[in-house]
Amino acid sequence: MVEHPNDWNERITIAEQMLPLISRLHRDHNVVTSIFGRLLINVTAIDILKSHRYARRVTDRQLPPEQTLAILEQLLEMNLGTGSVDLGSLATRFEQQGGDFADGAALREYLSGELAGIVGTASEMRHTDVVLYGFGRIGRLLARILIAREATYGGVRLRAIVVRSKGEGDIIKRASLLRRDSVHGPFDGTITVDEDANIIWANGTPIQVIYSDDPSTIDYTAYGIDEAIVVDNTGKWRDRDGLSLHLQSKGVSRAVLTAPGKGDVKNIVYGINQDDVTEEDRVLSAASCTTNGITPVLKVINDRYGVEHGHVETVHSFTNDQNLIDNFHKGPRRGRAAGLNMVLTETGAAKAVAKALPEFEGKLTGNAIRVPTPDVSMAVLNLTLNTEVEREEVNNFLRKVSLHSNLRQQIDYINSPDVVSTDFVGSTHAGVVDGLATIANGKHLVVYVWYDNEFGYSNQVIRIVEHVAGSRPRVLPRRLDPAAL
Repeated sequence: MVEHPNDWNERITIAEQMLPLISRLHRDHNVVTSIFGRLLINVTAIDILKSHRYARRVTDRQLPPEQTLAILEQLLEMNLGTGSVDLGSLATRFEQQGGDFADGAALREYLSGELAGIVGTASEMRHTDVVLYGFGRIGRLLARILIAREATYGGVRLRAIVVRSKGEGDIIKRASLLRRDSVHGPFDGTITVDEDANIIWANGTPIQVIYSDDPSTIDYTAYGIDEAIVVDNTGKWRDRDGLSLHLQSKGVSRAVLTAPGKGDVKNIVYGINQDDVTEEDRVLSAASCTTNGITPVLKVINDRYGVEHGHVETVHSFTNDQNLIDNFHKGPRRGRAAGLNMVLTETGAAKAVAKALPEFEGKLTGNAIRVPTPDVSMAVLNLTLNTEVEREEVNNFLRKVSLHSNLRQQIDYINSPDVVSTDFVGSTHAGVVDGLATIANGKHLVVYVWYDNEFGYSNQVIRIVEHVAGSRPRVLPRRLDPAAL
């Protein structure tokens, strides 16, 4: 259908009316709005219309902006507390019930029921200090996300980074690396440095730079930091004894590892087993990027069809662990030039799935091929199922899971003939199912899952941090369990 200029101008006018309402909800009530998962934060009128057009993936038609405008007007009249409110879902459900958006009283009654969890609640969130131990690829992305999350919800807040000093000008170089990134682009905001106080200021957030190479001897309380969650992204300590060194420092309540944990350390994949975390768990692992990318997809497939066994082949971007040119490396093959070769190596991700989903114990094997790209990887899930399946039925199920289930933040779905790895840089999902690549033949199923092994994984880490801090915002209206789809 060809879009008429008058229609476009009318929608732009409505979107412009929405902008101050979205801002007031955020500023006055700490309510963040979205349209089928697309956040309306720091957006333009064009961004709003693009989000309404995106709704076609869910409802098979463009979402009328006058419907969401009517909802926003009602939300501002309600006494709402902190939460994340999906305007697209609210509008669609109200219309499906035969609701009239012009009937303000009926719309208000409907919204009061759907948003009962945050009506009349306090707008303030509990603040929790976060310290990043290490400031490499993952550490700097965690910093970017934490700074943005503090501005969005005000729950977890980045207070400090701990690094080993590289000599004169160290803090200037680290600030520069936070400001510019060859893969993820420039920092969204302003960064300044106070060399005398060893503080990096990012969008008004003071980040204390602490120099140390011993996680057990830092007095965080001397910097006004207490009951902090330390996120260790060095990978140096991966068992309970090593990670517990962080707990010996003053002002630390928990330590979260951004790598697979060893021994009895719980490996948490947010969306799957975060409820296994108890008050007694003081050290945790956020597992690996690959484990996060594949576990949610494997869970929903196993719950629906049953998995007898399978093999996971990962096509993974190179990492700093590999050599830029041929040189000695303690690991097999990883000493060969990362930018010139496909490098066959091992991965523990397939076995690690069982740490989050015990029902997969002994069912999966896995290998990895490191390839000459800096970010975004792919996992090929080659599965033998308990039941026969058809390609379209599987794809339709995974698409519904990505749009309507409580795993919507973990699983995304795409059905485009031209997407390549760079299209997924910056994805906040744990994994993205490529529907056109799905193969089904009887009980044999092959599913291809893209994942941003840096940014998507970092978002999963932050979700764990927010969960253990008690700072995860409520997402409303409530989503379905995948089993109900």
